[in-house]
Amino acid sequence: MRFGLALPHYDFSVPGEGASFSTTSAWVVKAESLGFDSVWVSDHFAYSFARYGEPGLKYGSLEPMTTLAGLAASTQRVRLGTLVLGAPFRHPSLLAKMAATIDVVSGGRLDLGLGAGWFADEFEAFGYPFGSVGDRFGSLEETLRVLTALFGDEPASLLAGHVELRQARLSPRPAQTPGPPLWVGGKGGDRLLGLAARYATGWNSVWRWTPADFGRRAAAARVACEAIGRDPATFRFSVGLYGLLAEDEPSMDALWRRAQEAMPGRALNGETLQDWCSDTLSGTPERVLELIRDWEEVGVEELILSPWTLPFAIHEPEIVELFAERVMAPHRAG
Repeated sequence: MRFGLALPHYDFSVPGEGASFSTTSAWVVKAESLGFDSVWVSDHFAYSFARYGEPGLKYGSLEPMTTLAGLAASTQRVRLGTLVLGAPFRHPSLLAKMAATIDVVSGGRLDLGLGAGWFADEFEAFGYPFGSVGDRFGSLEETLRVLTALFGDEPASLLAGHVELRQARLSPRPAQTPGPPLWVGGKGGDRLLGLAARYATGWNSVWRWTPADFGRRAAAARVACEAIGRDPATFRFSVGLYGLLAEDEPSMDALWRRAQEAMPGRALNGETLQDWCSDTLSGTPERVLELIRDWEEVGVEELILSPWTLPFAIHEPEIVELFAERVMAPHRAG
């Protein structure tokens, strides 16, 4: 099993701090020193917790591709990924050029995650047509087709939706061959898994899953591979999960109470710690090690920790350190 860290890069990510490249960069350096295999950023112009009772586009964020380009210069080993880019936000050819450049700058350490986009408020606020689910999935497929063509060895000529390539070739080439791994991110409906099977390295989903539920959709992904003649063994799976970690049960209870109090709109007040632990990477180190074995059994190769009850937030750094020392290290040793 490989282990990733969801990096803080929003106004809500670190208490008392706004979105800051210096904070994000410091956490990348720390993640690399702690032994994490990968670090990940997401893609929003602005974020909201309206579903928890906080109105408006309240929270800003760093842009992911330019952020990863900067992070590549301050790291040596850790892989750098997007979890995930909104396909409608960037022209596919420009995205391919950006990805190839970051891959070169990082020495072949980019993972490129892509999704259809879901947050209507930011589309409308920043001038992008939101359209239907079908429109956004069309944009995702268009982007995957263009990236696949441009990452190939030969000059690409292709008509994909609104994009036509005419003998287009990326130069310089990506450091990885044929290019950075492509991950399709989403909840795992049949259409999404079909696109992932046809164009991508694998499928990622976040932030609350049980191994059993994910395993059922992983089986559907393997069926989708077989339907197009792809060997299912070549298809990869990664999962991002919220995680609260404490040394023992009393400490875990106290951590849970702090997390409940900090949650926007007190949205977790109706949930028990047992409920939370059922579909997140949470508990004592011993319990989390058992969970990792369950994830391995359903074919997941990488778990990406978001060490709080919000995505890409680090409110208590001790959780990250404990995860590295008491979960990652023992798992690798044994």
